Amino acid sequence: MNRREFLLAVAGTAAPSGVAEDTPIIDTHVHLYDPTRPGGVPWPDRRETTLYQRTLPDRFRSTTQGLGIVGVVAVECSPWLEDNQWVLDIAAKDRLIVGTVGNLAVGKPEFGRHLDRFHRDPLFRGIRYDFRGQVSAPEVISHLKALASAGLELDSPQPDLDLMRDLVRLTDRIPDLRVVIDHLPNVELRQDSRARRDYESCLHELRPRPQVYAKVSEILQRVGGQVSDDLKLYRPRLDELWDIFGPDRLIFASDWPVSDLKGPYAQLLTVVRRYFAERGRAAEEKVFWKNSRAAYRWVKRQPNQP
Repeated sequence: MNRREFLLAVAGTAAPSGVAEDTPIIDTHVHLYDPTRPGGVPWPDRRETTLYQRTLPDRFRSTTQGLGIVGVVAVECSPWLEDNQWVLDIAAKDRLIVGTVGNLAVGKPEFGRHLDRFHRDPLFRGIRYDFRGQVSAPEVISHLKALASAGLELDSPQPDLDLMRDLVRLTDRIPDLRVVIDHLPNVELRQDSRARRDYESCLHELRPRPQVYAKVSEILQRVGGQVSDDLKLYRPRLDELWDIFGPDRLIFASDWPVSDLKGPYAQLLTVVRRYFAERGRAAEEKVFWKNSRAAYRWVKRQPNQP
């Protein structure tokens, strides 16, 4: 499949002007919700005006027009069970969405029943779950083994040192579970050198584990009150991720619309593209779409599908 065929097959639409020859992009971390629907939403808070608005595929298209985004993975941002179905219903009607990551109650008696229900939909590609402090719980391990057996993946939440330690333990116990770490390299660590050494030790433990992927996400920082697009600022931590995960296990993600709190989508994408452009075209294609297919196992939607 060449790039233009990929653009047409995944997005179901012609590429924007000037983008057809560029690397197509799958954004693997987009949130969808609608505060105006009956019953509202559990998140975001209405006082957060940047986020508290209808956030659906049409708004995403408007935000990213001309940037070469051909597909997204919608990551659930609600603990309400039926919101898994709500997102799947949107995905069924819009070929921009290549897969969804749900939110199920791991460790609860009803987990297996709900997993069976949602797994019937081929767009349901995994769940996001905070497993901090729970990797010794038999029911949690049993349910995550069932997730792995179903061929689905686990998105881990915003990482910190405790989660990274538990991720090493979890992947020791379930080596066939595919895990995607959200929002690296934006890890907040205490300033003492021991915390940094412990974090780096966890990363090196993950180096030889091909089933663990990392999202390059939430990287923008402010300098002097302004969002910086100086690659020198971001290079050290991006180099660290490249050294650990290499070209085959890094995945682009925006965390849109939360990313709007830090800076414009185009600015985020520009920084990431500049960095990976230095790594060559093959690496760009892996980070921006090929690795997402390996991690989520999303399937190209056929022309006769929505």
